[in-house]
Amino acid sequence: MDLQELLNVNRSYRRYRADEPLNPRTLVELVELTRLCPSAMNRQPLRYLVVCEPEANARLFARLTWAVGLKDWPGPDENERPTGYIVVLGDTRIADQYTVDAGIAVQTILLGAVERGLGGCMIGSIDRDGIRRDFHIPQEYGICLVVALGVPDEVVVVENAKTPDDVAYWRDEDGAHHVPKRTTSELLVRFE
Repeated sequence: MDLQELLNVNRSYRRYRADEPLNPRTLVELVELTRLCPSAMNRQPLRYLVVCEPEANARLFARLTWAVGLKDWPGPDENERPTGYIVVLGDTRIADQYTVDAGIAVQTILLGAVERGLGGCMIGSIDRDGIRRDFHIPQEYGICLVVALGVPDEVVVVENAKTPDDVAYWRDEDGAHHVPKRTTSELLVRFE
């Protein structure tokens, strides 16, 4: 796939084939991609916790909030849950600000996942204190994001937003997930 195709397929998937577990090596390969990412002042403060054992997956899943925009959806059912996660951490001994680095790294992980026939979802609505306790993460590591990964089991439709204010994602009666995107003409600005 070229970059345009990768970006079209790279959606926030929230339902997965729980019967297709991820190989831990695949998650490590996705982390390896981040070594090539830009980093502010080349400090490279990000660290990654790979989670893909069923019991650990269940503990982490309990600390995540899914699709806040879908008010009546509590998250994936047990048979739709991700089979692996990458917890993105920032080593505060190296840098106290690393969120830009994290965004670049997570997009790289997600594009790498799509290239491998997988899908993922970047989750920022997380119980950081609970994750820290459950996984014994030392205080010097900030918890940025969790990337949920697996074999997608849902249809995601990207469409142009009908109006500038109409960008909320939604599900249709068949369960397809619709994602309105602003048009290019709306993104471009000109100042005189």
